[in-house]
Amino acid sequence: MKDHDDQKPDIIDDDLYEEIDEEELYELIQEEKRLAWEREREEKEERKSKRPFPRWLFFLIAFMMVVNIIAVIPKTFSIPAIDFLVTSAKLSANPEIDRYQEAVVVVEAGQSKGTGFAIDADGTIITNHHVVEGKKRISVAFPEQGLFEATVVKKFPEVDLAVLQAEGNGFPHLALAEQTSFEEGEPFYFIGNPLSFTGIANKGTIIDTITLDDWNQPVLMLDAPIYRGNSGSPVINPEGKVIAVVFATLDHEEKGRVGLAIPIDYYYERTNQGTP
Repeated sequence: MKDHDDQKPDIIDDDLYEEIDEEELYELIQEEKRLAWEREREEKEERKSKRPFPRWLFFLIAFMMVVNIIAVIPKTFSIPAIDFLVTSAKLSANPEIDRYQEAVVVVEAGQSKGTGFAIDADGTIITNHHVVEGKKRISVAFPEQGLFEATVVKKFPEVDLAVLQAEGNGFPHLALAEQTSFEEGEPFYFIGNPLSFTGIANKGTIIDTITLDDWNQPVLMLDAPIYRGNSGSPVINPEGKVIAVVFATLDHEEKGRVGLAIPIDYYYERTNQGTP
């Protein structure tokens, strides 16, 4: 058995201890503080960048967008406009009305937009003279066939009618009545491009004829929702024949706001075509 005095003492490595003076210790502490401060700042910036979008700002932006939309809607979607859109949707479900719509075109002449309708497969189109007056470049857009260049081949400013010729063939077209005959209160259909819309079908009734101060011949007076862009719309009788062409509206003393249409007879008289 060995005596305790015989055990060897633990070996201590003197290299693990270094003497650090006070100045160096102070610099180390200050450096550690600086690094800790920078880490804290980086963490704050990271948390800030991940902060969710303020809900109040989201609702403010949404509110401003709604206000802007509401301000624009009345310019296009007035109550009457909504009414004729609903009516058009119902009428368009009728195969006959749908067929009529295919022959009605958007007439674009410069900055103006109006309505016209083809009367044969070769692209002969009737519209109002005031729609194309003074315009050099004219185009017509069919609902199915698309856009075509057109030229004015006949014009009758005294009755506000013009005849265009579209470049092409095989166009859908409407039939003209042999003459403008009707009974007071007779219903009719008309199709046009009112306001910012295209191919809108609607209906009305014929009130009577009226002679305007600056016209020598009477025109039809219509009880119908006619708006800017309906100029050149065909007035179609229950038999599916065009009896007149819409050209204006009038504030009548007794009837209120009414539509005006040029009898198709005036087209025949000036083109010497007789019956179609």
